[in-house]
Amino acid sequence: MDADLLKSEVSYKYVRSSGSGGQHVNKVSSKAELYFNIQNSQGLTDNEKQKLTEFFSSRLTNDGTLILASDESRSQFRNKALVTKRFLELITEGLKVEKKRIPTRIPRRAKKRRLKNKRINAEKKANRKPPKID
Repeated sequence: MDADLLKSEVSYKYVRSSGSGGQHVNKVSSKAELYFNIQNSQGLTDNEKQKLTEFFSSRLTNDGTLILASDESRSQFRNKALVTKRFLELITEGLKVEKKRIPTRIPRRAKKRRLKNKRINAEKKANRKPPKID
């Protein structure tokens, strides 16, 4: 993954943002939307493309475009920086290799301790009941 190449393949669109700002909000397009097509990317290998497609499966459009938006700030420049930063974080997270979990056995001592506590609890509750008279 080449971060600089990925940044150059990204396209931005600026739209009007909701939220605070009064009349200014109606005049200025400060919300930044980032568009990135995974399949047409030159900065990713085929294996990375497949991995990212699976990772972003619920976020991709029908043509395989990833869309991220940021309207946290009133500044267009700041929103662009925020959405770009989040894009790179998501890409690195999607390409992260999961470590295979090696299952461990439960120690014999832990099993005995659990059964002992279980028996003590059962006796405690049994002692609360009134005695049976036969």
